[in-house]
Amino acid sequence: MESQKKLINSVDSCVDEALCGLVRVSGGLSLLKGHRVVLRSDLNNLKGKVALLSGGGSGHEPAHGGYIGAGMLSAVVAGGVFASPPPASILAAILSLHSAGASGVLLIVKNYTGDRLNFGLAAEQARNQGVSVDMVIVADDCAFDQPSKAGRRGLCGTVFIHKLAGALAEEDCSLDQIVSKVTEVLKGIGTLGVSLSPCSIPGNLPTFELPPGEMELGLGIHGEPGIKRSKMTGADEVVKIMIDQMTKPDSKSHLPLKSGDTVILCVNNLGALSCLEMAVVTRSAIACLESHGVVVARVMSGSFMTSLEMAGVSLTLMKANQEILRLFDAKTTAPAWPNLSRTYVTGREYTTDPPSLPIQPQDMTYTEGPLSPVLRRVMENIASILLAKQEELNELDRACGDGDCGNTHAQFARGIQEWLQDHKVPGCPGKMLLLFAGLFQEKAGGTSGAMYSLFLTAAAGHVGEGRSDAAAWASAMHAGIQAMRRYGGADPGDRTMLDAFCPAADEMTKMVTASPSEQMLILRTAVEKAAEGAEATQNLTARAGRASYIAAERVNLPDPGAVAAAAIFRAVLEALEGQK
Repeated sequence: MESQKKLINSVDSCVDEALCGLVRVSGGLSLLKGHRVVLRSDLNNLKGKVALLSGGGSGHEPAHGGYIGAGMLSAVVAGGVFASPPPASILAAILSLHSAGASGVLLIVKNYTGDRLNFGLAAEQARNQGVSVDMVIVADDCAFDQPSKAGRRGLCGTVFIHKLAGALAEEDCSLDQIVSKVTEVLKGIGTLGVSLSPCSIPGNLPTFELPPGEMELGLGIHGEPGIKRSKMTGADEVVKIMIDQMTKPDSKSHLPLKSGDTVILCVNNLGALSCLEMAVVTRSAIACLESHGVVVARVMSGSFMTSLEMAGVSLTLMKANQEILRLFDAKTTAPAWPNLSRTYVTGREYTTDPPSLPIQPQDMTYTEGPLSPVLRRVMENIASILLAKQEELNELDRACGDGDCGNTHAQFARGIQEWLQDHKVPGCPGKMLLLFAGLFQEKAGGTSGAMYSLFLTAAAGHVGEGRSDAAAWASAMHAGIQAMRRYGGADPGDRTMLDAFCPAADEMTKMVTASPSEQMLILRTAVEKAAEGAEATQNLTARAGRASYIAAERVNLPDPGAVAAAAIFRAVLEALEGQK
């Protein structure tokens, strides 16, 4: 195993620098000189109220410093990474709160031996100095069926206690009242985590090894292994396994939960899951709970108590009644507390009916006209040539993109062929262009689909019934190209399909003043210009599109989009010549 990369200055200074960074961006926070203690900067507002102090090892950010503010914590004490803070700093924090006029100090401590000992020692020392102090131990871990003498570990449920105790303190409840109420609430909180990867303390190797394709269930927040390993599976199944473990009655650490119960759910990112994964897991957790008849009142989803860069998630459930919801919803200025809706999640209508959309061109029924046979031939030719060039276009795209240009155009081509099997081709050229635009948008997608759809949609308004002469087509070409340039941001010479379109369009303008016998010759020249423009892109520097992000010396083949555009021009010409 190798040590994980960390974007820090040094192992020794990372905790102090992180605390400094937190305080510098949060106007409501202040550092206590000489200690790893973060305080509310408005300590004078604590006079006559119970102050709340929490903390523990660093590496769990935004816990705990992010939860300091009116309505939550008054101060936190940070230890080294995954290390309990020293009693001297805890005592300094308690005395700072007492000196500010707090009527008492409540210590909210996660159930780890080091934290219990160090916070407990500081509490006894503070009592000897006349401070009213009490301590609540959070032990919400649901991993172990038979917990050891050390008891259940303290996990993300601690954040719920920060919030409820903070709301009670803000309402001027006494120390004894707050302890009594949160102790009762703790009986209805449970947490379980699952990891897809270990984490590593700065300067150290990963805390455990996890083979590819496996996940670890029931781990703690300090990188310690869990209770069970199993093969990775989908989010729905992982969530079901977690909730089943949390609520199974034969486990002595289970959370009693039955149909009809109301809960607050926290989906907590352990550090390295993407926002997309978190949203998927959140959806799964809500659906799983609702399938058991549980009412989900509120949901927190994000990073609340992490384990450095661990890729994983924990689920915390807190049974709730109206009083708990009232305290949970109470305002706080803590910077890491999310801006949550006060609407019940279960029962809320979360979809909106779409507006009535116009029928897409490819779904319409058309009437044939005199031009229908030649327009069908054009469509068939375009489909055939794009399918024939599929691998060539893919090969060109592999040099400058993701290698799917041929596949994208082939999807459009097959869309044409399928459409032609049971549809009549419109006799109006403008309708055919709109039809092409619809098929490109539906079948091709991506950048190519959008660009062609733009071109065709803008061009379609310039040709129609009785407007299909040379001047109309030249105007249509110009309008289509201008639309691609306006919305795509590319210009001729930027190594895009415009380098095939523009030379052909320029040549076609000559058709406006040409005699009918000369127009076909001009069209042939336009097609050759498109091919030459496409070939010349191999000598251009990409300034637009995906190829613009690749080193110029690596892009030395023609642009696949330009090659495809030239091929389409060729297919149109061959269809028209065949008609003649």
